[in-house]
Amino acid sequence: MSAPIPFIVQSRPDTGLTNGKLGMWLFLASEVMLFGGLFSAYVLLRISAPQGSWPSGSDVLSVPIGTVNTLILITSSITMVMAWVALKMQNLARCRLFLTVTLLLALAFLVIKVGWEYRPKLHHYTVVLVNGEALTGHIEELVLAEDQSIDHVVFVPDAQGHEHPDARRIAGDQIQRLANFGPAQNVYFGIYWTLTSLHGLHVIGGVVALGWFIATGTSWWRHRREHYTHRIEYMGLYWHFVDLVWIFLFPVLYLL
Repeated sequence: MSAPIPFIVQSRPDTGLTNGKLGMWLFLASEVMLFGGLFSAYVLLRISAPQGSWPSGSDVLSVPIGTVNTLILITSSITMVMAWVALKMQNLARCRLFLTVTLLLALAFLVIKVGWEYRPKLHHYTVVLVNGEALTGHIEELVLAEDQSIDHVVFVPDAQGHEHPDARRIAGDQIQRLANFGPAQNVYFGIYWTLTSLHGLHVIGGVVALGWFIATGTSWWRHRREHYTHRIEYMGLYWHFVDLVWIFLFPVLYLL
């Protein structure tokens, strides 16, 4: 029978860390370089943009929605810590409760992000006419010609103040550019979608890991209590990093 791998539950003498924690810190270091490169690209793109061409985040994004999501993630970090503390107090049931709350908060973050931010942007359009006029709003009808070019669109501009603008029928030959508020809208939205979707993928990864730990917690607790406790600690390090990234993303994209 092969000998067990050392330093799984005991700290290494050279680093003072267990193998798992050392591996997690190395992984997070690579993540810092990934997001650091993207944040650096954001800074370079913004300072090199022509004067007045870079939109203010508060003008094109919903600050209240971003604030709610920020509070959700901060709360989830607290519940993640409470789950680990519960294990240190030998209370598995309380740990699983806090893990479940963390999981639900993560899902709430994703639902708000996709349902209240991503989806409306994909249905919100900018149309630039050949005469230079630019409108933002939504499309009620889009008709294609036989060659798949745009025959005409029925476009409803955004309301100004308390006005309710009527739909406009715009012929295809009068449209110079038609694009939703996806990554192709402009450089700002390109970096917005890149950063927030990559962060969202990390949240989804956390959801999968949390679900696995919740589902297998009882078995781990019976046979490998220390292993389970350490893994929840490592999961907490990952989750705090995901939350920290968002704390940087929120002011950079929504407030500046």
